[in-house]
Amino acid sequence: MSIIFNEKTREFHLFNDNISYIIKIFKNEQLGHLYFGKKVRHRESFEHLLKTRQRADTPYPFEDDPTFSLDNVLQEYPTYGTSDFREPAVHIWQEDGSRITNFKYKSYRIFNGKPKLKELPAVYVEKAEEAVTLEIILEDTYINAELYLLYTIFEEYDTVVRSARLVNKGSQKLNIESVMSMSVDFLDGEFEMLHLSGVWARERELKVRRVEQGIQSVSSTRGASSAVQNPFMALKRYGTKEHNGEVYGFSLVYSGSFLAQVEMDYDRQARVSMGINPFDFKWLLQGGEEFQTPEVVMVYSDKGLNGMSHIYHDLYRNRLIRGVWRDKTRPILINNWEATYFDFDEDKIVQIAKTSKELGLELFVLDDGWFGKRNNDKSSLGDWFANGEKLPNGIKGLAERIVELGMQFGLWFEPEMISKNSMLYEKHPDWVLCVKGRNKSFGRNQYVLDFSRKEVVNYIYEMMAKILKDAQITYIKWDMNRNMTEIGSLALPAERQGEVAHRYILGVYSLYERLTSEFPHILFESCAGGGGRFDPGLLYYAPQTWTSDNTDAVERLKIQYGTSMVYPLSCMGSHVSASPNHQILRDTPLETRANTAYFGTFGYELDVNKLSEEEKEEVRAQIKFFKEYREFIHSGDFYRLLSPFDREDEFTAWAVVSKDKQEALVGLYQVLAKANLGFFKLRLVGLNPEYEYIVEGREETYFGDELMNIGLVFNKQYIEEGIKKFRKDFTSQLIKIKSKF
Repeated sequence: MSIIFNEKTREFHLFNDNISYIIKIFKNEQLGHLYFGKKVRHRESFEHLLKTRQRADTPYPFEDDPTFSLDNVLQEYPTYGTSDFREPAVHIWQEDGSRITNFKYKSYRIFNGKPKLKELPAVYVEKAEEAVTLEIILEDTYINAELYLLYTIFEEYDTVVRSARLVNKGSQKLNIESVMSMSVDFLDGEFEMLHLSGVWARERELKVRRVEQGIQSVSSTRGASSAVQNPFMALKRYGTKEHNGEVYGFSLVYSGSFLAQVEMDYDRQARVSMGINPFDFKWLLQGGEEFQTPEVVMVYSDKGLNGMSHIYHDLYRNRLIRGVWRDKTRPILINNWEATYFDFDEDKIVQIAKTSKELGLELFVLDDGWFGKRNNDKSSLGDWFANGEKLPNGIKGLAERIVELGMQFGLWFEPEMISKNSMLYEKHPDWVLCVKGRNKSFGRNQYVLDFSRKEVVNYIYEMMAKILKDAQITYIKWDMNRNMTEIGSLALPAERQGEVAHRYILGVYSLYERLTSEFPHILFESCAGGGGRFDPGLLYYAPQTWTSDNTDAVERLKIQYGTSMVYPLSCMGSHVSASPNHQILRDTPLETRANTAYFGTFGYELDVNKLSEEEKEEVRAQIKFFKEYREFIHSGDFYRLLSPFDREDEFTAWAVVSKDKQEALVGLYQVLAKANLGFFKLRLVGLNPEYEYIVEGREETYFGDELMNIGLVFNKQYIEEGIKKFRKDFTSQLIKIKSKF
């Protein structure tokens, strides 16, 4: 791992054992991009990688050199107005009406470690020697502004982490219309673009499209990263699959409105940009002020999509998630929502918890309906004190009864929202996101609090902190059930209204930071109507996220499969729910519901008191199994084997393999049964080809190379004993594999 600057050729080479990233200072003092990909050996000059040519239809900045034009060279952080017609990384309106900028190289520094970003989540290092950072300072002397570009390369992770910071060194006002976290140009555009799209209850479905001339993008304008698009994009070479081929991943560590874009020009060169969505964004930068962008984690893999995922999983699991819960065993929980909804009292909750404890569950979570006068979703958000009719002894009293049973206690909040029918709204109607003179739209019978205002964040903090100090709480589910409309703040002047959405997210981060710092023992799980804000920004504060409100085991195959493109299993909230499922009314076997939920944090979302004795015994066995395997599942390498997006009515398969290759757990699922099912073969991935493995339920042993190259063949005997279960719909099984030694 190193960063080398060649003073003579003015080239920066960032590299570790597997990847290289090469930057050049152009003759016009702007930054050029030469290469990002598989490691290349360092040499005295990479000048030969710079491609320029003369074109009759292209303007050029130097009168005596028609071969150099920003219109067709690869750039590192392009600006607007000086011969490049592609979209820039930064766009600034100035007091004289100009939008032209020309940020030229000023200086650099290289240092070990990685700096924190002001007010923003970011990946981190625990020791300075884990990473090395390059800071390049560019300046536009005409507007007296400086641009700081940060690049961090890790020793253990094949990633380059980038962000930008803009500083107004002068006295004039600068209005930022766009400032991307990163931009990178590729010499060609022979890629397919992969992204994660969806909607509530169908989050993060895999979408792939060919990159063509023009602009292709995914984005959010909802004030949240959203269920509709995830702040992630990958460019993969044609023919790249799960376990082979080249792929570049781009993941934004941010929870608000974003843009991920690839632009292919007339020369079929591709430009990737990612950052805060410029739509409905404007930031006034006064003299002496600065603006810090979120960071982008750029990954390169020549081992296919699964190879890319492993890099993200390991990095986010070890150097994005923080606190005691990063490495601590996560408790198996039960949430009362689908068991009771709003209809509960203290005794009813305790009875569910008592049965749950008998089954082996470790954490009881009280969901929505415990506060104010909340008996439906039309009131009381913002009134964070116990409903005395339901909980006469308050949260403290209920928590004590749960803890006396030998369980931990958790609680649901939706701190960013407010009900019109609430004491808080009566007192502070001006605390709602709104625009003067405009109607306020409802969403789920609620408004959004103006978290761009510090007094609002402070008020919510005080109410939450009071409960957390008073009661024995070890878990919080932080929900956010609607996106922003009428984005405006009654506390900001007209010239700063474009800042509201970003200031709001900074307010959310500040509340998370205060609570996680003051209550480090509490495990936070983020939620946004399910997976509507499943992004790296929140993982920095909340080590796990409720993956989707859709708890149907069959639907979850797609949801969890897509989520795993970027996010590790240890952060995916996954529960066994009732059957018929409450979202789509599908009946699925209890075994299949558990076999899907195992590949996540695992828990239950049903009324355990309505289970039969036979079902309770099955639940006990499931809990016992997960307690034995959870650390292995959460720390191992996850492999996607058969995609539910390729074969929707056939088999889905995935596996976790331990880091030492000694053990594997395979999940195999079939949605619809098939008549006259023949032989079935499943090739595994990630094993040691030299190891001899025992497959549970089989007499013979298998070497790793057999299981990976030939596959696990389900023969006649096995069909009779095991695969016959696949003659039913919605069936599944786990395959346990261990090294013989």
